[in-house]
Amino acid sequence: MEPIIMSDLKFDINTTSLLQSLRLDETSDDAKTVLGLVEGAMKAAKPKAMFKEAFIDETGDDYVVIDGIKFSSRVLRVNLGEVHRVFPYVVTAGRELEEWSSGIDGMLEQYWADQIKEFILGAAYNDFITRLTAAYGLGTTASMNPGSLEDWPIREQTKLFSLIGDPLTGIGVELTDSCLMVPAKSISGIRYATEVTYENCQLCSRENCPNRRAPYDPLLWEQRYK
Repeated sequence: MEPIIMSDLKFDINTTSLLQSLRLDETSDDAKTVLGLVEGAMKAAKPKAMFKEAFIDETGDDYVVIDGIKFSSRVLRVNLGEVHRVFPYVVTAGRELEEWSSGIDGMLEQYWADQIKEFILGAAYNDFITRLTAAYGLGTTASMNPGSLEDWPIREQTKLFSLIGDPLTGIGVELTDSCLMVPAKSISGIRYATEVTYENCQLCSRENCPNRRAPYDPLLWEQRYK
């Protein structure tokens, strides 16, 4: 299947939640500054997504082959055990937003801008997932992301990008030599239909993680993946 690009993702952000995350009073001068930054960010941002429909060719004990590309991960193999179709993707807040934030002076303002970019990426990602799920009638879905767990190392980003196509040409996202994405406010992964609730966080013991979406389950590895 050919990759598909979404260049019209919705990315409205909840400014009340943003100010709460920054621990700012809505009536404060700092809050007014943040809202001004939000206005500028919303004008500049052009988030995009690139994805494709792909199919599983082969599975082993700790690997899965998707459209001819082999991914090594026991967790990925188990999670995809009951499906035959997956959706590799990259979602980005966009280079335009990076250019906007590069012109902001002041350490505090730069921090606020970074959080605004994070909120915009989150909103765009949620819109992508909603539209993907509806378009393909997927029902409940989950994602796995290279580098989120030791079991699926970040170096497999190169394979994921190859599977998707050419994200640099398509939506302006490229990989560094260490497989980090540029722009940094980007998310990559494989989305799949599932009847089992899954978040990478369930297998991650890192404490005080600001992006945690589910509690760590110390028994899950033994119960499901060993």
